[in-house]
Amino acid sequence: MPGRPGPAGPLPRLVVSADFERVLGLRSRAATAHFAVHHLAAQPSPRAMALNRPPPAKLSTIEGPASPLPVEDLSDAALSPLRSWVGAIVPKRHARRAVTRSLIKRQIYAATERHRDRLAPGLWIVRLRSPFDQARFASAASPALRRCARGELDALLAAAVALPSP
Repeated sequence: MPGRPGPAGPLPRLVVSADFERVLGLRSRAATAHFAVHHLAAQPSPRAMALNRPPPAKLSTIEGPASPLPVEDLSDAALSPLRSWVGAIVPKRHARRAVTRSLIKRQIYAATERHRDRLAPGLWIVRLRSPFDQARFASAASPALRRCARGELDALLAAAVALPSP
């Protein structure tokens, strides 16, 4: 089913501002009328990987075999370096209402899920770079806005993954 997370779960999200700054320091990889996508073939900061680490399979206070590693250590086996991380930027100046910003962010994350198999490993950021016409989309979360954003995001990501890596 399109838009559903794959067997490995949804793509991890970028949450650390330093990662956003690193990626946004590069030129956009592709752009459409309303969106731009940036890509950096690198891993996120260690703090971001710790925040996105899956929880342990079982939480218990029952006695069991002790691990030789401290709790804070990140296992390389648990974190795959060859994966894509996604971030979305929807500024208030381009989408004044929170419901519109939320709709656009959901569309961004859904589009990256649809294209996850073709995304190169690294950090991906999709940003809204210009507002949608309020006269054309009167409702802040209209189905028409949803369809328009979805189509444009699919075209954006298709163009971005078709380009050779820098």
